[in-house]
Amino acid sequence: MDLKQGRQKRDFLSFADYEREELLHLLDRAAALKADRRAGRRNAALEGKTVGLIFEKASTRTRVSFAVGIHELGAMPLDLPVAQMQIGRGEPISDSARVLSRYLHGLVLRTFGQSRIEEFARWSSVPVINGLSDELHPCQVLADLLTAQERLGSLDDLRVAWIGDGNNMAHSWIEAASILGFELRLACPEGYDPHRSFLEAAERRGRGKIVLLRDPHDAADGANVVTTDVWASMGQEEEAQLRARAFAGYRVDAALMRRAAADAIVLHCLPAHRGEEIDADVLEGPQSAVFDEAENRLHVQKAILEALI
Repeated sequence: MDLKQGRQKRDFLSFADYEREELLHLLDRAAALKADRRAGRRNAALEGKTVGLIFEKASTRTRVSFAVGIHELGAMPLDLPVAQMQIGRGEPISDSARVLSRYLHGLVLRTFGQSRIEEFARWSSVPVINGLSDELHPCQVLADLLTAQERLGSLDDLRVAWIGDGNNMAHSWIEAASILGFELRLACPEGYDPHRSFLEAAERRGRGKIVLLRDPHDAADGANVVTTDVWASMGQEEEAQLRARAFAGYRVDAALMRRAAADAIVLHCLPAHRGEEIDADVLEGPQSAVFDEAENRLHVQKAILEALI
């Protein structure tokens, strides 16, 4: 499947821009690219290309997996530190995007508001990939879905429990469930629900089953995947104590996992705060797929890069 078919360029900003078959194709390509890497087979689909990396927020997995993936596809990853660029001194996004498009074949951006990355994409003539925004984290959730597919054998009849904050990860899970058609139960404390616009958009799509709950144990009941994130994301550190009180009882622990399906896996996008949103025994236990999940960032991102660039 050619994801560029019929269009001058495509970006990867949100699952909402893609059809079910396109997302499944990316998962299939990611699995194939993973198998190729393990077998020592080289894929130089981006030979001679250069892909820029702009990270306005701290990053380990996103930065390294994209840089390695770009290199392994035969292209050159070009790190563009914001503090050393004119965009860090107030140059308009429209100017930066148009200039960088003359040099690069693609751009990965990790930023703050989703509107910022959407403006970059609007002015860029080369594909722009969302490496994380305050509203969405689609590359991470695509890796999570690949991990679930590997561990469970299929995404058919998938039941996912999201435990914790209605944050960018929750938003991308909502989009994925409403496009791919699986069941998603979100257990969030009152006042920390996902943004209503994502739930309303999912309802309009009419696929999957998305339920918002307060009791995390009810959300985990019979789930195949139990997933969570830190209680205070980047930029919310000042709220940490307030959030710790609000999220008391929303820890993924052994008691919660006993409510899940016998073959359930545990996911966490990392970094994790052991003893807060997840117990160390669960994160390091036999049901944890967290480090497979982290590895799979590399493979899904290679699939996205290959498809778009």
